[in-house]
Amino acid sequence: MTFVQERRRFLGAAMGALGATFSTQAGSATEPGAVAPGSIQSALGRLDELVADIRARTGVPGLAVAVVQGPNKLYAKGFGVRNVRTREPVDADSVFQLASMSKSVGATAVAREVGLGHVAWNQPMRELLPWFELSDPTASRLVTIGDLYAHRSGLPDHIGDRLEDMGYGQRQVLERLRHVALEGFRTRYAYTNFGLTAAGVGVAGAAGVEWATLSEQAIYRPLGMSRTSSRFDDFLKRDNRVSAHQRLNGEWAVNTIRMPDAQAPAASVTSSVNDMARWLSMLLGEGALGGQRVVDAAALAAALSPQIESVPASGGRSASFYGFGFNVGVTSAGRRTMGHSGAFTLGAATAFKVVPSTGLAMVVLTNGNPIGVPEILCAQFFDLVEYGAIQRDYGALSEPFFAALNAPEGSLVGVSRPAAPVPAQSLVAYAGTYRNDYHGPVQVAVTGDALLMTIWPAPLKLPLTHWDGNVFTFTLENENAFPGTISKATFAADRVTLEYYDKEGMGTFVR
Repeated sequence: MTFVQERRRFLGAAMGALGATFSTQAGSATEPGAVAPGSIQSALGRLDELVADIRARTGVPGLAVAVVQGPNKLYAKGFGVRNVRTREPVDADSVFQLASMSKSVGATAVAREVGLGHVAWNQPMRELLPWFELSDPTASRLVTIGDLYAHRSGLPDHIGDRLEDMGYGQRQVLERLRHVALEGFRTRYAYTNFGLTAAGVGVAGAAGVEWATLSEQAIYRPLGMSRTSSRFDDFLKRDNRVSAHQRLNGEWAVNTIRMPDAQAPAASVTSSVNDMARWLSMLLGEGALGGQRVVDAAALAAALSPQIESVPASGGRSASFYGFGFNVGVTSAGRRTMGHSGAFTLGAATAFKVVPSTGLAMVVLTNGNPIGVPEILCAQFFDLVEYGAIQRDYGALSEPFFAALNAPEGSLVGVSRPAAPVPAQSLVAYAGTYRNDYHGPVQVAVTGDALLMTIWPAPLKLPLTHWDGNVFTFTLENENAFPGTISKATFAADRVTLEYYDKEGMGTFVR
């Protein structure tokens, strides 16, 4: 498995893939009963210590933690700073980007619509978004809301994400998915932001509103989540919001904030741990909070049920599964669990975990690029609840995942340029407009004694540096390209293949 594949696998199932890694044995067929008396209070008493330890080891600028038991909030605190330059403190009302935790939050909004009879998990997308098509006509006709929320549509891992980085808007990305070859309709798990986004957009359309409004009406307002939104502009207006940070060469620095509106149902929620505590209590209440029914219990139960295997069983560890917007599985003690991680490499890392048989749920939000902090804290806390002691070195176990996630991409990373490279052709031989049905056009022009490539629609202007023969290179930094990423641009007659955009074999542009 390449590091890119590992990175994508992590992003798709961090609480599943890491949960399986963290497990010590397969879960039992019969879920255990109540935890040992006093274990919850003991675990809560260790949380400040655990946070202090992981902050000392990682230097993560800021984080917030909340723990609920049923409808009761047992713990809610902020630590560190919202911004390493301005030094404002984090508290339990500080607003963070949830990144892919948004999928779980959004799935509860869809479940509410299902419970009201407005849509169904098995409803074909064709009835909601007639213009949304997949490359296979049969799959296009049959694919449902549930297929897309369970990542079993056949769309490849993270397809569409790089189109967003190129500057395409939501509908433009969704319409271009029709050019993508499917990889196992309903037989294979492959995590996609834009596949799930299509489903959310379709559900919102059926309600006659945009996604952010649907989320507010269905979940945030009924639960009293006043500091929660699915609009990026709302996040920017918060008086107590965190900044994004990225760690490079061991130092944390303020970074560009990720603007995820194009994939709003998949990644756009911003919230505080105080607000998320209310949402977690609703999950533990099977759709109800404070005597108020917010989400139909059966519709929610479907979302929290295994829909497709995401991580196979291995080495005595139980398999992990994906529901509708939730990772689901069992702990090493055989307790049913659900959760999700969120990750923006530009500077956000989040996770929540629910273990219904304990009555407990936990959420951890951070303002640094993902290095394992939320997942490790969740694993440590629930170990203390279940066993009275932390069972494994979760930092060491998770390190390979996060090393891959935060690594630059490209086959030439760390490679020295040939000492005697083959000369390029006359630069004018490479100039022209090259087209690609999926990615759109790129233009290569001669500027002085060099080549400049322009990628639309942003536009993004990228100098090309000669490497060897007809191979040139360019560098990128964005949400999907960690600093240090290098891509080849390989010219051949009337075409150029851009390595960075060729992950699914669709990176060749023809002149």
